[in-house]
Amino acid sequence: MRPDGPGARLGLVGIREAIGGAFSFLRIRSSAEDRIAQYIIREHHRGRPLTEILEDHYVTNRCTPEQRARILERNDVIHAIGDDIVAATRAAI
Repeated sequence: MRPDGPGARLGLVGIREAIGGAFSFLRIRSSAEDRIAQYIIREHHRGRPLTEILEDHYVTNRCTPEQRARILERNDVIHAIGDDIVAATRAAI
């Protein structure tokens, strides 16, 4: 096979897909985390404090403290709740 032939591109695409596939877990959020983030945002819009929401059985039974911290780093949660509230809650965790 020639380095500039039609098969050369096929080899590069395979490598790119292999590397991308190996790190795909970095781009994927679990649907459970999505549901909990939506719940946190919805309850906050109803006027509940963030610390109280994070102590709900719905949240504590479905994710670990590490997952809760990761949810607090999501852009949609930060935007909905506010940087200052998230920062204060992280310090309390």
